[in-house]
Amino acid sequence: MNNLKIRKASVSDVIKLQAIGRQTFSETFSDANSEENMKKYLEESFAAAKLTSELNNPSSHFYLAELDDQVLGYLKLNTGDAQTEKEDSNALEIERIYVAKEFHGKKVAQALYAQALQTAQEAKAAYMWLGVWEKNFRAVRFYTKNGFVQFDTHIFRLGGDEQTDLMMKKVLID
Repeated sequence: MNNLKIRKASVSDVIKLQAIGRQTFSETFSDANSEENMKKYLEESFAAAKLTSELNNPSSHFYLAELDDQVLGYLKLNTGDAQTEKEDSNALEIERIYVAKEFHGKKVAQALYAQALQTAQEAKAAYMWLGVWEKNFRAVRFYTKNGFVQFDTHIFRLGGDEQTDLMMKKVLID
């Protein structure tokens, strides 16, 4: 993975982002959710118009992990009003880190996380936070390993299903 590149995505990347977003979300959650709920979520959350709007939002930041022009994963960060929950204005939300299943265990998620940490430090964020599905044990282990601790829970709606997300944070500035 020596040639892995993490680069900021732009509106011209909307199709790549849509493809990797749908692929990785499906790989991660299809086994545990109904086909109907998955289809609805993928259509709504990864619609080209919605992604374009998010890419144009100066408070949201997308990064692509690429190897030889192949997108392996992506990262979405939010600050200010773009955060999905009302948190401090000096906080950074990691809304998504997803990596294609065939690249799990190859340090791609760690490289994306390093970009999130760098972005948070550049923004002088006091802390980073995220929501992760309580049954996504692999992701919970990843965030715990990187110094995040649970501070609350919230409900995440996937189609008609309400699921519990663990809210986790990592303090950067005391």
